[in-house]
Amino acid sequence: MPTILLVDDDSLARLGMRAALGNEPDIEVVGEAADGVEAVQAVRAQRPDIVIMDIQMPRLDGVAATREIRALPDPPRVLVITAFNVTDNVVAAIDAGASGFLLKDSTRTQLVAAVRAVADGDPVLAPASVKLLFAQVEAARRDRQGALARLAGLTPRELDVLALLSEGKTNAEIARDLFIGDATVKSTVSHLLERIGVENRTQAAILAHRAGLSPAGER
Repeated sequence: MPTILLVDDDSLARLGMRAALGNEPDIEVVGEAADGVEAVQAVRAQRPDIVIMDIQMPRLDGVAATREIRALPDPPRVLVITAFNVTDNVVAAIDAGASGFLLKDSTRTQLVAAVRAVADGDPVLAPASVKLLFAQVEAARRDRQGALARLAGLTPRELDVLALLSEGKTNAEIARDLFIGDATVKSTVSHLLERIGVENRTQAAILAHRAGLSPAGER
């Protein structure tokens, strides 16, 4: 029987989750916390198997609390639950060590199923979040392909200069690294900016990062 700690700064939300889980014979709610600081303390004191964690909370938010909890010896698993289906929230929670991510408008059946899945060691992700993540990945793929197409006509020398430029190096530093003259770097930079259709070095650097351009010494 997995033991559960409920963490949410909204007492009504905690009451709703307790009611949703309270009638399940194989799940036991052992405690509550109103913010991330209380959550870390409660985990140390009560040693639950699973923490159901809100993200938006005072003092210590759910992502930071998850990170602290997962760093404890023999930590519980964490199921993050939030009202906001934001990709950054999903990625941050998973990066912090969460085993799952649900929206607060999930049904009672979905919540119970998610708790059981996490207890079994299975990852859980809200269907809407899956769609959001796939959309972000697809957008990034298209963005990278477009950036690569804009760099396709550059010479190896121009790519080297662009790679160093994207690292924030000055013309003098680029000249030193490539063993060429300052005047050559200046003209090369001017030419490549025109060829890739940007107005300044900052825009060129952003385009290089979108394309995933490797450092000059690694290509």
